[in-house]
Amino acid sequence: MTQFSLTDDQIAIRDMALAFAAERLAPHALEWDEKKHFPVDAMREAAALGMAAIYIRDDVGGSGMTRLDAALIFEALATGCPAVAAFLSIHNMATWMIDRYGTDEQRRRYVPRLATMELIASYCLTEPGSGSDAAALKTKAVRDGDHYVVNGVKQFISGAGTSDIYVTMVRTGEEGASGISTLVIEKDMPGVSFGAQEKKMGWNAQPTAAVIFEDVRVPVANRLSDEGMGFKIAMAGLDGGRLNIGACSLGGAQAALDKALAYAQDRKAFGKRIADMQALQFRFADMATELEAARTFLWRAAAALDAKALDATKLCAMAKRIATDTGFEVANQALQIHGGYGYLADYGIEKIVRDLRVHQILEGTNEIMRLIVARDLVGRGNR
Repeated sequence: MTQFSLTDDQIAIRDMALAFAAERLAPHALEWDEKKHFPVDAMREAAALGMAAIYIRDDVGGSGMTRLDAALIFEALATGCPAVAAFLSIHNMATWMIDRYGTDEQRRRYVPRLATMELIASYCLTEPGSGSDAAALKTKAVRDGDHYVVNGVKQFISGAGTSDIYVTMVRTGEEGASGISTLVIEKDMPGVSFGAQEKKMGWNAQPTAAVIFEDVRVPVANRLSDEGMGFKIAMAGLDGGRLNIGACSLGGAQAALDKALAYAQDRKAFGKRIADMQALQFRFADMATELEAARTFLWRAAAALDAKALDATKLCAMAKRIATDTGFEVANQALQIHGGYGYLADYGIEKIVRDLRVHQILEGTNEIMRLIVARDLVGRGNR
């Protein structure tokens, strides 16, 4: 990417994803939300277009694209349905962790089928007692010969019960980050079960539940990298995941802004179109400006992650915070512009607002994003 512009290939990638969102996601998004339907078939169609293994190496079926390409794709997909786009983000993140940290045998066993979504992947870090304080996780994996025996519970897991593969952070050693390892746990391993589906404010087009491990025997061969590397692996996955979820927020917000603009062209009050009222024009101008500013910064952070820049983690945290806060605020403003109609499900705005609200919480709350940035700033002063 040259500064402030996209290449022809990137524009083509974005337009392909936009077309898919308009044709396969947007027409069904309200129904999927209402019926709590997980559209696996539609996601497999996205996978056939390379969108389930975007930044995965091509020798195992990945698309071999960049983090910036991924940001463009997830923003475009979210214009059709933020919940579906966000799940594809999670699947990509879990698949990347196997591709990046797995052995050649692990990569070839799992990644080609993840790339087509023959297999679906979930990411398991959060627990009932450890959310923001992820290094305090308690799920334990005790070595027993060529296996680990795993016991514990993971909470708020997207895809739980449907996904085939669970990339799971477990405690194999001492307390704290250095005692955490990463295991690839399969759904049909004896002892794996799932809690009841959570009743949520939004994200109803994807299942969310606890994943329960009771004396699950997992081969040592399913461990990614060395013992004690799990926290590093989890955090590396989250750098990209934060960019992706930020992009999903921008896509949902852009769709809400477009709906509000169309509504304002038709809606009349006090004898004229509300689009002709200067107060609303200024509001539209601010919404568009804030979205563009967040989008530009997200691209900057994506480029830094692609370049393996030293400040990439900080920039990803900044981008996640600003993109998800901006996305939610713009969508909420779009609802307000619709007046009472914005509160009705038929107009599709309230679904976007509900879906985007959780983006300020997951992949690390926005308060944690501030903590990451602050620690970098304060630490720089001590160097």
